[in-house]
This record gives sequence, C-alpha cells and structure tokens, in this order.
Amino acid sequence: MNTPPHDPVPPAPEDPGTEGTEGTEVAELRPPLRRVSPRAVGVWTLRLLLGSVFNLLLFSAAAWAVSALGWAWVPDWAREHAWKVPLVYGVYALLQVAIVPSWRYRVHRWEVADDVIYTREGWISRTWQLVPVNRLQTVDHTQGWLERLFGVATLKVQTASYAGSSGIEGLDEEEARVLSERLAVRAGALRGDAT
Repeated sequence: MNTPPHDPVPPAPEDPGTEGTEGTEVAELRPPLRRVSPRAVGVWTLRLLLGSVFNLLLFSAAAWAVSALGWAWVPDWAREHAWKVPLVYGVYALLQVAIVPSWRYRVHRWEVADDVIYTREGWISRTWQLVPVNRLQTVDHTQGWLERLFGVATLKVQTASYAGSSGIEGLDEEEARVLSERLAVRAGALRGDAT
C-alpha cells in the first residue's frame, strides 16, 4: 500500500485582506491549509487497483480472442502483437496505482473558514474552488462501501451557482459528520443575517 509523502503544511497568510478594499471583505485565493485523512490513500489505491484489474481482464480476454479465434477480418500484425496490449496496460496500471494515490494526497487540500470553503485538487491541472458558505443550499455527507471500510467520507455542498456542487473527498468519517452539521448551521445563520 502507498505511504503518503510528508511535506510541510503552508503557513497561514498574515494579511487576509487586500489593499484598496476598505470596508469590503474579499476571499483570497490561497492554498487551503488542511489535508484529507491519510486513510484516503488506501481508498484511492484500492479503487484504482480494482479498476485496473477489471480493465486488465478485459484487455487480456480481447487479446486472447484476437489471437486464438482466428477471425479473418483481424490483420495478421494485430493477431501477432495482441498480447502486447494487456502487457503495456499492466505496466501503466502498476505505475498509476503506485504513484497517483500518494500524489493525490499530497496536493488535495481543504479548509473551512467562517464564510468560505476552500478546496484544491488535481495533480496535473489544478482546480481551486472557493465556495461562499452563505450560498450553500445543501450539505451532503456520503460514504460508499469502500470509504466505510477505511473510515473516511465525502462532504458535498450544493450551491446556487452554475458550477453546481463542490466536495471534499477523503475526510475522516467523524470530521465529515461534524463539519456537515457545522456548515448547515453556519449557512442558515449567514442567510438569516442577510435578510
């Protein structure tokens, strides 16, 4: 199983405000401070492993069919080299299972401030998301069978924006429950203050 790399957590920003914005608060695009649960690496690893085994079985069955069944419409070069497809995919899958979960743990971060939920995800192209708490419509705390096995959960928030929902995958199970309750109460209080 992968062990997550350890890198320092970025320090909190010293000046949360922005110059030239007297009297207005601006949400700052900054790295979120919190990591997901280290047990999320196990979920991601097992999920990738199960998908890779399934795909490898499909590629192997297809390679066997192409080389052994003697279909006339299959070119000779494809029949001779059909076994290379599952081999190449197997190497790719091993690299993916060995690298992706740890890398994902390293770059996925989240933070919930009083009025904004910050998330960052993606290992090649990064997605930063700032969700205003007062725009929340629903807060969902979900757990699939694999997440229950590892004691983690996913927190999804639905907003009124065109982007739809946002989520934090791989939170500790209890932390996700407490956070969902806290966000629901905080969103209700902020909407109540705005009216």
